[in-house]
Amino acid sequence: MRAVRVGFIGLGIMGSRMAANLVRAGHELTVFNRTRERADAWAAEHRAAVAATPAEAAAAAEVVITMVVDGPQVEAVLLGPDGAAQGAEPGTLFADMSTIAPSTTREIGAALSERELRMLDAPVTGSSPRAEAGTLTIMVGGDDADVAWAMPLFEVMGELIVHVGALGQGQMVKLVNNAVAAANAATLAQALVVGTATGVDLDGLVRVMAAGSGGSTMLDLKAARMRRHDYTTLFKTEHMLKDVRLCLEEGRAAGVPFPSAAAAREALIGAMGRGHADEDFASLIEVFEGLAGFELE
Repeated sequence: MRAVRVGFIGLGIMGSRMAANLVRAGHELTVFNRTRERADAWAAEHRAAVAATPAEAAAAAEVVITMVVDGPQVEAVLLGPDGAAQGAEPGTLFADMSTIAPSTTREIGAALSERELRMLDAPVTGSSPRAEAGTLTIMVGGDDADVAWAMPLFEVMGELIVHVGALGQGQMVKLVNNAVAAANAATLAQALVVGTATGVDLDGLVRVMAAGSGGSTMLDLKAARMRRHDYTTLFKTEHMLKDVRLCLEEGRAAGVPFPSAAAAREALIGAMGRGHADEDFASLIEVFEGLAGFELE
């Protein structure tokens, strides 16, 4: 693919690594971050330009990528007074890779369309090491032609890219996936607590589960961390809680229950209450330790 002019907004744990892969692939980036110092440091390392506003980041861009925390932030950086939509030329493609409510995505897409701007939603799954390696899974919603145009960029940042339907459906797939991940992590935490209470050798338990029907990505990623009480952030507890809440809200609007996700939400709320908002959601082990009255050793 030829070099593409990219306006990249959001240089957090994931965004900074995703943007770095785009630079390494030869694309021309102008970046914006709410904390200017972070943007300056990142741009100095990666030879990118820094914009003072999202509008400036979008001014010469062919595609604007956003990777921020939530719906209000996406709305602000795209549609606010200094938002990217203010600086973008008609026909510019916007790809929001944040995780927000599907309904918010569609509302933003409609507002952009009124300005003759196009939009994809392309949330990602995978922790920061996968972002750095360019092996994320990316779920894309939007027009076929826009997805095809953006696919080479997505392939720089991800390993599996799936077009899952119309605008907003990428977000819905991401929310369901994360709700399942949170429910799996909560179940794993309970299993470790029960195993400890009954005197099971946890090394043996984890090996057997990994080899059989109890195996899961959460087992691979979180079991050792839960046992060590190592909550080094791969995915923040508060961000997982946000995603599970959004999934439950969409399910409620559709008139369907998701009981295991609701239980995971309560565990994540408990971990937040214990002060682990900015730490990895492996911290939810402490909720179940608290219910049991002991800690894993």
